Amino acid sequence: MAEVLHHDNHDHDEHHHHDDTDITVFGFWTYLMSDLILFGTLFIAFAVLSSHIPVGTPSAKELFGDSLGFVLTETFALLISSVTFGFAVLASYKKNVNQVLTWLAITWLFGAAFIGMELYEFNHLVHAGHGPSHSAFLSAFFTLVGTHGIHVTSGLIWMIILMFQIKKNGLTLPNTRRLACLSLFWHFLDIVWICVFSVVYLMGVL
Repeated sequence: MAEVLHHDNHDHDEHHHHDDTDITVFGFWTYLMSDLILFGTLFIAFAVLSSHIPVGTPSAKELFGDSLGFVLTETFALLISSVTFGFAVLASYKKNVNQVLTWLAITWLFGAAFIGMELYEFNHLVHAGHGPSHSAFLSAFFTLVGTHGIHVTSGLIWMIILMFQIKKNGLTLPNTRRLACLSLFWHFLDIVWICVFSVVYLMGVL
């Protein structure tokens, strides 16, 4: 009888944990929707301001025409990091801690390369006299791209912390839940960047 009660309690605990995971993921989806509103607002501001560039101020074509290949390489770095993150999630299903950590480390390197290239681009524009205070269009550009960069940087910090947690405690339920939330966050940032690349760089140059 005691064994049956213990088994029932164990099942109840497992069910409770699963419910917590569902609630957590749902809550994180809600956060991502609020982030989507934030980026949507920044895209609208950029679209309006990029169509009203003052005379004598460089346009998107003049600014990004020669650096489109550089930004395309930057884009591929982030897209590849999304693929490697997917491999980390697949490894977590197999409970393979070493593979999860390896793929997360590779993802982190590609993400860090993306941020490094973005900082290089910002530095180049500022030194060329095209900083955020030069025009409303450039203010919108730096705000939109910079906000995305801050999100990616936050994801990289989160990833390092999660790697330490997995290394220390293994693929526990809380760590698996954190990995699922970070995966949603990372893929969301990839989608946002595709929109940034298309709207800011590609459409600007074309």
